[in-house]
Amino acid sequence: MSLVTLLPFIVLIGAMFLMTRSAKKKQQQAADMRNQMQPGSGVRTIGGMYATVKEVNEDTVLLDAGPGVELLFAKNSIGAVLTDDEYNRIVHGVEHDLKSDADIVPDDASSLTETDASADDAADAPDYKPVDLGKKDADDEPTVDAAPAEAKTDEQAKKSDGGSEAK
Repeated sequence: MSLVTLLPFIVLIGAMFLMTRSAKKKQQQAADMRNQMQPGSGVRTIGGMYATVKEVNEDTVLLDAGPGVELLFAKNSIGAVLTDDEYNRIVHGVEHDLKSDADIVPDDASSLTETDASADDAADAPDYKPVDLGKKDADDEPTVDAAPAEAKTDEQAKKSDGGSEAK
């Protein structure tokens, strides 16, 4: 056999070797992560439940999911071991703020639109001009003879009866 005929088989075996190697590496990292669990650390299960580790055994983990709720899980069902800051941020909503002197952003924009003048002064002397958009109010429209309008409505009513045109 020549080298050209063996080349596809060699490439295929090499690709399979690289894929299994990376999978084994990921499994080893997951096992190391599970082995470094200690009581008191926060974890996320593969089902998405967040809990605190209460006790670690050889194949199982006892988790504290809340007051009076203790659950026994297999070690393989732990998806991630979380840092204390990350666990508190997700479960308790506690943000660890590194920038204490950062600007505080308000929840609404009302404080951004107010000026230093009091509200009474602003009401007395508005600084804006109303913009004319070309719309006319009903009072501003010229009066039109009422007879043609009534004739149009009578004509529309006759057409909607469907009497003569519905053949």
